[in-house]
Amino acid sequence: MSEFRVGVIASHNGSNLRALHKASLAPDARFQIALVISNNSGSGALAYAREHEIPALHMSGRTHVDPDDLDDAMRIALLEHSVDLVVTAGYMKKIGPRTRKEYSSRIINIHPALLPRHGGQGMFGQAVHKAVLESGDQVSGPSVHLVTEEYDTGDVIAQTEVPVLADDTVESLGARVLAAEHTLLPLVVRQMAAGEHSE
Repeated sequence: MSEFRVGVIASHNGSNLRALHKASLAPDARFQIALVISNNSGSGALAYAREHEIPALHMSGRTHVDPDDLDDAMRIALLEHSVDLVVTAGYMKKIGPRTRKEYSSRIINIHPALLPRHGGQGMFGQAVHKAVLESGDQVSGPSVHLVTEEYDTGDVIAQTEVPVLADDTVESLGARVLAAEHTLLPLVVRQMAAGEHSE
C-alpha cells in the first residue's frame, strides 16, 4: 500500500509543517510530506523543506502575475507530486477555484480558534487570540476544517479545547493554542491517511 502523500502550503515560519514532518517520520505514520509550497520566497517553511530534502516551490504573484495562472500552476504542481491531501498551515491567501475543485474535500486548514467563533477575513495570528480574550471566552483552541471559497467556513473536522486563563495575554494564549495545533493537525492527517475522515 503506497503512503498517503501530503502537500503543505504555508506563508511564514512553518511550525505546523515541522510538526507534520516530525510526525511523518514515525514508523506507523502512514503519510509523508510530498511537497511544500509557499507564497513567500524567504519563508521558514521553504527553508525547512529544503533542509530536509522535501520538494519545495515558491509560488506567488511574483512568480505568476495572473491569479488564474498561479491557481493552475499550484494545481498542476500538486498533481505532479501525486498529492492526496493538501494542508494549508499559516497560508495567508485563498486557494484558487481550480485547485479547490481538483482537491474537493481534500484541502484542510488549521485555525487557532474554536470555529465558527473568531474566524473569517483578517482573523489570523494574534488578532484571533486578541478577539478571544476581548470576548471573555473561557476556552479557545485550534480547529481543523475543510477549505472552501470563504475563509474559515468549511466543515470542522476536529477541535481541541485550550482553557483561557485569567492572566492570559495574547502571547501566552497563542503559545498554548499553537502547541495544541502541533498535536491536533498530525493526528487528523494520520486519521485521514487511514481513511477515518473519508467523505
